[in-house]
Amino acid sequence: MKQVIVVRNDLKMSKGKIAAQCCHGCLGAFKRSDSNKIKKWEEEGEKKVIVKVNSLEELFQIKEIAKKNNLSNYMVKDAGRTELPAGSITCLAIGPDEDKIIDKVTQDLKLLS
Repeated sequence: MKQVIVVRNDLKMSKGKIAAQCCHGCLGAFKRSDSNKIKKWEEEGEKKVIVKVNSLEELFQIKEIAKKNNLSNYMVKDAGRTELPAGSITCLAIGPDEDKIIDKVTQDLKLLS
């Protein structure tokens, strides 16, 4: 079980901003997930993987693929209080769910470094 958070690399957010946006995504997707999947994910250590895309269009493509695979997901829109304009879409959290199902959607994405 894992959760994957897909971050827009083109926004050039600071590390702190990325961390905050990933936290919003993690909780948003968590709240939309099946309780049995949540329980199993918690029992296995709540693995999270952070990957990147280079555009909003890529993020929307990943969201559509997640939707087609019936994966819980949450798109994060920034409030605009610090680095970005209000409404900027920063990341997409997917899962938690089975690794093999999430990998169908995110396995080709590079880790955020």
